[in-house]
Amino acid sequence: MNDLTMTPAAGQQGQATGRDVILSAHDVAKTYQMGRVEVKVLKGASIELATGEWLSILGSSGSGKSTLLHLLGGLDQADEGGGGIRYRQQEITGFNSRQLNTYRNLSVGFVFQFYHLLPELTVMENTVLPAMVARGRLKWYRDRAEITERARELLSQFGLDHRLEHRPRELSGGERQRTAIARALVNQPSILLADEPTGNLDASTGGEILDLIKQQHEQGLSIIMVTHDSTIASQADRQVHLVDGIVQ
Repeated sequence: MNDLTMTPAAGQQGQATGRDVILSAHDVAKTYQMGRVEVKVLKGASIELATGEWLSILGSSGSGKSTLLHLLGGLDQADEGGGGIRYRQQEITGFNSRQLNTYRNLSVGFVFQFYHLLPELTVMENTVLPAMVARGRLKWYRDRAEITERARELLSQFGLDHRLEHRPRELSGGERQRTAIARALVNQPSILLADEPTGNLDASTGGEILDLIKQQHEQGLSIIMVTHDSTIASQADRQVHLVDGIVQ
């Protein structure tokens, strides 16, 4: 895909002013049906991420931060009739299932608060899993040595070279999150989407995880991280606030 250069509308919140925009949301809304009640979580949120930028989205619990991140990553769909989400030059809301799967697997990497590692797999197996899914059985066997070496390098860089054959239950919280970050990066995505990546960790371990994210950013990775903690958010290049379903 080609890079997308966009000029933000004057006064628009969440702008990446004057730089190439790799990912953007414009006027997206999201409503959930809770029994007979409609809950409007996002009410026309707009945001832009510049290539190579680290953006933090601040907001209180329940403000819609995770919902917005899921929409940006193609894990959920915005309400029909509203705005859209663009990756480079393409509207991902118009992707078919195959294109959406490719986008989620190759263009973006996800890191979650609760890790979401598969308990029956080892650290190495969890890390290479996205590469296996992306390639299918035949291509995986062809590329297996290259992908395994890439995973090994990431895990070694993250201090996990002695944990490759361990399962998640044998790891500390920080080790689980480092494994999750390695898994998110194994397919060399353009964007990392991190949902409260330190929220389940103590302050010291959380600081180590932020240092790893910072290192990836310094190597050119574009990052969106959602958090409720202003101190954590201050690590980023730019911060925006999500209030009452709108980016401010």
